[in-house]
Amino acid sequence: MTSDKPLSGKTALVTGASKGIGAATAQALAAAGAHVVLTARDVKALEAVEDAIHDAGGTATIAPVDLTETDGVPRLAAALAGRWDTLDIMVISAAYLPMLGPVTQIDPKQFGQAVTINLLATQALLASFDPLLKRAEAGRVIGLTSSVGAEPRAYWGAYGATKAAFDNLLDVYAEEVGNISAVRVAILDPGATRTQMRAKAYPGEDPKSVKEPSVVADRIVELLIGDYSNRHRERV
Repeated sequence: MTSDKPLSGKTALVTGASKGIGAATAQALAAAGAHVVLTARDVKALEAVEDAIHDAGGTATIAPVDLTETDGVPRLAAALAGRWDTLDIMVISAAYLPMLGPVTQIDPKQFGQAVTINLLATQALLASFDPLLKRAEAGRVIGLTSSVGAEPRAYWGAYGATKAAFDNLLDVYAEEVGNISAVRVAILDPGATRTQMRAKAYPGEDPKSVKEPSVVADRIVELLIGDYSNRHRERV
């Protein structure tokens, strides 16, 4: 580890790494010295992020996976375990925003997609990568949440419900591993950020009025370098 590459020697996995906060986080982690495994469904977008990391002097590996596939996460974990003995960092950034609307009019198909990606895939990630995280000297998990999970907001019921469950799942995992391992969990609310998901939710908003994903990514790296206590929570 060096002062200019404080995460040198670390292996990190970032979900939703093809765009937005996930892509920015992957690049920031690589710039800090970590070898980053990029995962999402869009292969071309992942390759673009990988190229950007390599052009900046970092290292990365793409691992395309569809989180809606039942065996997607276990296959990903098996592939990583075949190459690395440990996983130092896992950033859970992937999320799906269903159409906003009243609880009585939630689209079942979109709600199911949100439950699968935002909740079921998160459990699968924790279960599948738990052994690698525990074998690391100090395994770290950071989950990206939303304020609507903790503070109910009209028309955001479908997404908010999955994020409330997401937060609870991460907190319970943190409680379970806190006293028996060096794994520590943090939940980060990025707040208003210039992403495609934000534009979908607020189509009339001026993108320049909210911060860039790199601001959140830099904070994630700061957290990892400075370290954090178990069940750490903050809003950027």
